[in-house]
Amino acid sequence: MQLDHDQLRQLLALLGDSDIQELKLEGDDFRLEVRRNLPVPAPVAVLPAPLPAAVVPPVAPVPAAAVPAAPSAPPPAAAAARSDLQTITAPMVGTFYRSPAPGEPAFVEVGSRVAAGQPVCILEAMKLMNELETEFSGEVVEILVENGTPVEFGQALMKIRAA
Repeated sequence: MQLDHDQLRQLLALLGDSDIQELKLEGDDFRLEVRRNLPVPAPVAVLPAPLPAAVVPPVAPVPAAAVPAAPSAPPPAAAAARSDLQTITAPMVGTFYRSPAPGEPAFVEVGSRVAAGQPVCILEAMKLMNELETEFSGEVVEILVENGTPVEFGQALMKIRAA
């Protein structure tokens, strides 16, 4: 079998119009292989027929007098009790540790007095141990995070009653 250039062009034109992906043709003195990577059409999702709309009975409006009024502000005693508390927050994402090393005592406990600049915990981030120092003096009234717990940026760690 012999193919000249015109026959080869005609063959390739016919293949271009067809959906044949691969063709191998061999003759005495030639070998022709044609492969195409046609894009595969995306599968078409067949959706079920829509369900009939559910009939919902009308709901009677609730009279305004039946709804209890929400308090607009917390009681003054609660506001006064919280005004002297400062919150230490996490300046980064990391793991919270209460002591400088395993087996050592915690930096602070509930009831401990702290001074501004005193370390209160360690935040580990990417294998780096970062001591977190308080910015104010006072008494630790609450530790909000368990030892070894991951914390988020801005998460409250401790509450301190300002001195």
